[in-house]
Amino acid sequence: MPLTFSQAIRDFRNDRIKELSQDPDGLRFLKLRSLSRTEYMERLAEDCNITHTGLRGERLLRFLYESSITIQQIEQTINTIYSEERAERQQGEDELVSQLYQVAVFDWGGLHQNSLEKTIVDNYVKKIRTYERLCDCIENELHQSMRDYVLCSWYNHWTSRIIEDIFRDHPVILPAVGLIKKIDFFCKDVPFDLKVTYMPEGFIHDKRRDEGLRPENTLLKRFCREHDIHFNSDLPDARLREDLWAKVSDHPSQSATQLITDLKGKRIDYLESAINDPEELIRWLYENQGVRRFDASNRLFLVLVDRDNFFDSWKLKRAKPLLIEKIQSHLDEVPDTPGLQVSFEWDGTSYNVTTDAIFVVHSR
Repeated sequence: MPLTFSQAIRDFRNDRIKELSQDPDGLRFLKLRSLSRTEYMERLAEDCNITHTGLRGERLLRFLYESSITIQQIEQTINTIYSEERAERQQGEDELVSQLYQVAVFDWGGLHQNSLEKTIVDNYVKKIRTYERLCDCIENELHQSMRDYVLCSWYNHWTSRIIEDIFRDHPVILPAVGLIKKIDFFCKDVPFDLKVTYMPEGFIHDKRRDEGLRPENTLLKRFCREHDIHFNSDLPDARLREDLWAKVSDHPSQSATQLITDLKGKRIDYLESAINDPEELIRWLYENQGVRRFDASNRLFLVLVDRDNFFDSWKLKRAKPLLIEKIQSHLDEVPDTPGLQVSFEWDGTSYNVTTDAIFVVHSR
């Protein structure tokens, strides 16, 4: 029985991306949906000599879905649109990459990504009761924090666009030109949402706990106390860990060298284990999503790791030649049925996804 438009829309909104992609009608719907914007759907109608009367948005999507347009025609229009837009971006890309190398520090400034307004309201608007104190905080704290936040957002935006284009330039990839949620591209007809990440600190913490090892921060803080090294315990855990790690690394004692060697050795063990069998890490990444950003789409995780300094892994987002080499070599070897089949639990519900991981590991 053919898949109706209403069924396809419902399945898409309910994160049944995998199931849709395995049905011919569902896959055609997803490729239509990946055009997303009205102007792109109008371009498809024009390319196929199909007339519509002022339809927009979901009504136009329904019209196209219920038309005779083939999946090959959809793909041809997508590739044409992508080629045109890609040509424009390529003109200034080398200069853009050069500009990204001017970012020396990646620090959100205490303003949490995706909750900027809440952070400002909770820490300034609701806590401060005098005008003079508020102005002082804006000038001496918030101004610098906002600058750091904007720099990090700018860096993330443009490096993400560059990385997405590296994938989309490969012949096994069909882009989602509409930049819709849940699908960035199709790899041999399998839709994927690209997620660029690093070796998660929470994953490392959980692996150490499972082995009966004490947390890294506990060991680093104990060393600092024993050697009269000052640290600010009010820093967020991730920032505190980086601060402690740097201070212990710079200490001249053999015990400091041994501690850092042991901690780094465990991190490398976890990394190599994940490279050899990524399913555990992938499941952890799905099960530890933020509540506000949860979905069960097919995800392709690009995991960036600087083996010499895990805290510098963010710099690899702009390492374009390295990224091209690693991503393209992975895509060159993609089988006819891409990805891994992984099950995970979220809020008492089981989900099944098609997923994959590419590791970009660099030693300086």
